[in-house]
Formats: sequence, structure tokens, C-alpha cells
Amino acid sequence: MSGDQSPLRAVIADDQALVRTGFRMILAADGIEVAAEAADGAEAVAAVRRTRPDVVLMDIRMPVMDGIEATRRILGGDGPAETRVIILTTYDLDQYVYAALTAGASGFLLKDVTPERLVSALRMVQSGDALLAPTITRRLIERFAVPDEPQTVAPHRDLSGLTPRELEVLRLLATGLSNAELASRLFLSPTTVKSHVGRILSKLDLRDRVQAVVFAYETGLIAPGGATDAVP
Repeated sequence: MSGDQSPLRAVIADDQALVRTGFRMILAADGIEVAAEAADGAEAVAAVRRTRPDVVLMDIRMPVMDGIEATRRILGGDGPAETRVIILTTYDLDQYVYAALTAGASGFLLKDVTPERLVSALRMVQSGDALLAPTITRRLIERFAVPDEPQTVAPHRDLSGLTPRELEVLRLLATGLSNAELASRLFLSPTTVKSHVGRILSKLDLRDRVQAVVFAYETGLIAPGGATDAVP
């Protein structure tokens, strides 16, 4: 990181003091400022509103208020616009992780993550890149999304604002393809694919690629269980 950039600032929310201490030490060793710690969801919400961090490391199961509700409140209308939430969990295919992703979280990490991966994840989320492999997100959504959930008119109205090419990119993105794989499949340059993804996020008012995958399933653009064969 160059000297003219502000240091990345984080809030750590976990009910285990030892976990918070370990993460704080890892982040501090890499120049990431821990603006606050929280032992429950309510403390996390208050800490975020007070310190306005770049990223929140959020445990799911906490007393007083769980991480899912805390995520909803942090990413709600009165929350800091640029704050991103990373969910901490002990198991990747977890229904609570899916609930957190639909609440607006930008991805998740297992609690046994390596120090290098933890630091990399925070920096990736801050820069707007995808935190986790779309294939993992897709597997999670396929397991827990409800395929026969009635669809409302609003999602289809939103999708109608996309061009045919953007719809094609969104469908493929939701099957787990990376930008490089999208470029190869569509015979486009990686730069062009990145531009398409950026316009999709802007038009649909989505925070990142993870939210685009969730949106594709929830609007019925991709059916749970129907995209498996599309993934190399």
C-alpha cells in the first residue's frame, strides 16, 4: 500500500475474546487498523455507526443480536454506504451464511482462515473485488434458496433494464464463472467483461458480485440446481 492511501479500517465482531484478539493481531501486523471490537451484534452496529469502518468481520452466532440482524442494520438505509461485511463461520455450506448473504454481506470466511487469506479478503472486499469463488456461493444458494418462492413484479422490472449481453453475463456469472472464464466463453476481453459486470451492479443497485449471484437466483434468472452443468 502506498503512503498516500488511508489505512484500511475494520471492526471485529465475535463473542469470543480470544478470536477477536487473534484477528486483531493478524490485521495489525499487516497495517490494518482495528477501529473497534464487539462482543455481540448490537455492539457491532453501534461500533460501525461510530467508527464507519471499511470492513466488518462478523460472526453469525452471537448473544443479544445475531450477525444476520446486525448485518441487515449495518447495510440498511442509514448505515455507512461504503462499509462491507464479511461473515465468519465454521462451515461453508451453512443456511445462516445464506441468510447473511441475502442481507447484504459481501462474502464469508471460515474461522480457520490463514492469516494471509484473512488480510487478502479484507483488501479484496474494500476494493470491490469478489471475495470468494462464485462456485462456492452458487453451491450455498442452490442448497438453501427456495425454488418455488413466488416472484414479485419488481425483480423482473429491474432485469428489464439490462441489455441482452448483460443478462447473458449475469446468467454465466451466477453459474460460478470467473471474469477470465466469462471472457473465454463470450469471446470478449477481460476488460470488457469487467465493464459489463460493473454496469450490471450499477443498474441493479448491487454491492458486489456476491449480491449479483444471490439476485440471479432470487429473481428466477437461474434456478437452484439448474446451473451445475454449466460450471467447468
